[in-house]
Amino acid sequence: MSAALADLRRRDPVIDRLAGDHGPPRLPGPRPAAERFGALVRSITYQQLAGAAASTIHRRLVEALGGDVTPTAVLATPPEALRAAGLSANKLASIVDLATKVHSGQVALERIGRLDDDAVVEHLVPVRGIGRWTAEMFLISSLGRLDVWPVDDLGVRVGYGRAWGLEHPPTPGQLADLGHPYRPFRTLVAWYCWRAADQRPPPVVA
Repeated sequence: MSAALADLRRRDPVIDRLAGDHGPPRLPGPRPAAERFGALVRSITYQQLAGAAASTIHRRLVEALGGDVTPTAVLATPPEALRAAGLSANKLASIVDLATKVHSGQVALERIGRLDDDAVVEHLVPVRGIGRWTAEMFLISSLGRLDVWPVDDLGVRVGYGRAWGLEHPPTPGQLADLGHPYRPFRTLVAWYCWRAADQRPPPVVA
């Protein structure tokens, strides 16, 4: 990580400034295989929800599963008990579909770390409720991949536009092209884009 960041700082003065402001990226390392299913369940639960509400629903879901967030536990728990945690019908269907595909071996989470990034995305997106963005977050937060560039993430787009002084956030297609110079460490750049997006824009001086 330190060597990757040093390389990026030499390449781009904007990243050098962001690194000075925010320090090195605080990214999770790879999760053990046994935790990957739970990480995906959490991602599905959190989709399109504010943090506090999502956290409450996820906590209740874990309690409904007796603390055992595994495919076997999901499939053995009555759907009404899972719905009572606050899951929408669509999210419940997604979690059950994930559990079914993992249990059958169609989705092999214990071996998914051997795949390259694009193959991981292709392996996960057939699951209901898992699109490219969720798969990319899995690559970052569960597999610890360093060259993920989530061009559909609004925070990354806004942060890039802010940090690099663009008039408007880049479109996903524009951002894809803008990311090429930062290979193979685009996850680190995305992290700084998220930090830049968290900041208030500077005041406009007439």
